[in-house]
Amino acid sequence: MKIKELTQYLEQIAPLAYQESYDNAGLIVGHPDDDIHKGLISLDCTEDVLDEAIDKGCDIIISHHPIVFKGLTKLNGKNYVERVVMKAIKNQIALYAIHTNLDNVFGGVSSKIAEKLELASYATLRPKTGLLKKLAVFVPRTHVDTVREALFSAGAGAIGNYDQCSYNTVGYGTFRPLPGAEPAVGDIGLQERVEETKVEVIYPAIKERAVLLAMYHAHPYEEVAHDVVSLANPLLAVGSGAIGNLPTPMRGEAFLAYLKEKLQLNVIRHTRLLDKPVSRVAVCGGAGSFLLQEAKRSGADIFISADYKYHEFFDAEDEIIIADIGHYESEQFTQELLLDIIRKKFANFAVLLTEIETNPIKYYS
Repeated sequence: MKIKELTQYLEQIAPLAYQESYDNAGLIVGHPDDDIHKGLISLDCTEDVLDEAIDKGCDIIISHHPIVFKGLTKLNGKNYVERVVMKAIKNQIALYAIHTNLDNVFGGVSSKIAEKLELASYATLRPKTGLLKKLAVFVPRTHVDTVREALFSAGAGAIGNYDQCSYNTVGYGTFRPLPGAEPAVGDIGLQERVEETKVEVIYPAIKERAVLLAMYHAHPYEEVAHDVVSLANPLLAVGSGAIGNLPTPMRGEAFLAYLKEKLQLNVIRHTRLLDKPVSRVAVCGGAGSFLLQEAKRSGADIFISADYKYHEFFDAEDEIIIADIGHYESEQFTQELLLDIIRKKFANFAVLLTEIETNPIKYYS
């Protein structure tokens, strides 16, 4: 198949618009129209992973972390980033990264950790705001159903576990067609009064073009009266981290042992255990210290993440347990997640998990 068939599907699940500003997710090496036959999934795109892809006949590597974060000014092979990019181009291997956009969707990286820990009723820890808009469009009664259905089909009207959501207000509109107009209703120079319905729907901002085009195509008027309003409401399915409840509360020591077993950990760095059971658990794959206050406000007994600095552990203040499990360890199951996502959609596309452990951190015991 073409690269774009795979990437367009992945970007339906984790839109590039949801990546953080510092990130470089997406197609890094390769052309969307290039053919691919076999893919390799990895957390990192290292030289060893690239060699593995060459040996196994893979023509695309799908990694969580982008090999290129910042712009390359030279390609001289002086560091591993330049060498990987040059070798990938030479061997016609595409490089694709699905990073913070996968972190920021429900069902993504943090959700996978919650699933591994068997957390019940888990949800996004910090939903993102500023990603929703509301459309209000004024439609003649004869076309209300047609316009409303067109908006729904374009992705408007979905709220949580509900779709086809709208609010409809009955009234009337007035207008006077001027010379040059081609009115669907009324005559040039005469004021017209038409029974209309104000249809209001919410939609993700990334779907705005499709929603507005659907509105214009379905609406009978030459000039469509409508309002678009940006909302501060959080988009619950998009954001950072996850929080949920253990099926059965555990003492701190027992939970750390459970955590170590479930996530296959070598070591856990943690703050002082509290004299109460662990019941509510907050998690964030990768570096998540910025979510600590949300974890506290959400009533979490423990916050599991990575890349904590020494002084940041003091921020627990005996209100919560901080557990740093390591960056690689917190994201290792992302490979399994991507394998499942791709195989469910493309049953005939050969996709493999890397056999290379790319964790640059080793433990001596």
